Amino acid sequence: MAISSGRIDKRQAILRGAFAVFARQGYAQACVQEIADEAGVAKPTVYNHLTDKATLFGHAVQAAAQTVLQQRLAALEPLVEPGDDLRATLESVGHELVRLHCDDHSCALRRLLYSEIIRFPDILDIVTEFGPHRLTQALADRLARLALSGRLRTTEPERAAEQLLALLTGPLEARSQMGTRPLGDDELRALAGAAVDTFLQAYPAAGRERGRAVRPPHGSPDPVAAPRPS
Repeated sequence: MAISSGRIDKRQAILRGAFAVFARQGYAQACVQEIADEAGVAKPTVYNHLTDKATLFGHAVQAAAQTVLQQRLAALEPLVEPGDDLRATLESVGHELVRLHCDDHSCALRRLLYSEIIRFPDILDIVTEFGPHRLTQALADRLARLALSGRLRTTEPERAAEQLLALLTGPLEARSQMGTRPLGDDELRALAGAAVDTFLQAYPAAGRERGRAVRPPHGSPDPVAAPRPS
C-alpha cells in the first residue's frame, strides 16, 4: 500500500517540530501538545504517526542527525574534482564544514545528545550510523583518491581525515563558547585556512601540483625552488 505524500509531509513536520521543542526544552520539559503546535498538526495526529514521546524523541534525533550528515557529505563534493588549486579547494571545503558545525541546527543536536545520552543510551546507535565517523570515512575516501593521484602524500587516508577534521573543529567549542557565541564568517575562514595550512605541512603534495609550487612548512626552504648543487 502506497504512503500518501500528505502523510509523509505531516510526519516530517512532526519530526522537525519535535526536534525544535526537544532542543529548546529538553526531553523532560517537552510536551506532545507543544510539539503538535510547533508542527501545525493536532495532538492525536502526532500519536498516529509516532506512538509515544520516547519514540518521537528517537525518531526526531535520527532525522536531525541524518540531515546534518547529508549536509556535511555534500560539503565534500568539491574534493571529487578539486581543480588545479587543491589548497583553495581544501580551504573552501573546510570553511563549509566549520560553518555547518557552528549552525544552530548542529549546535542544538550536539547539546541534545550530550544532555540525554544517559536517559537514552540507544541514541549511541544513531551517533554510530549518522555521526562523525561517517564523515571521516567519506573524507578519507576523497583523500585516498588524491593520494593515489599524487596530489597528497599519505598512506593512511583515514588518519589524515581524522586529523583534518580535528584541526577544523577542535578550536570551535572554545571559540564559540560551546555554541553560545556566533562566529563571524571571516573568523571561520581564518580557522579553515589555518587548519589547511597545518594539514598540508603534514600531508604535502608530492613535488609540484599541476604546475603550482607546494607551500613548504613555515621556515623551511622550498625543495622545488632550492638551487641544485653544482
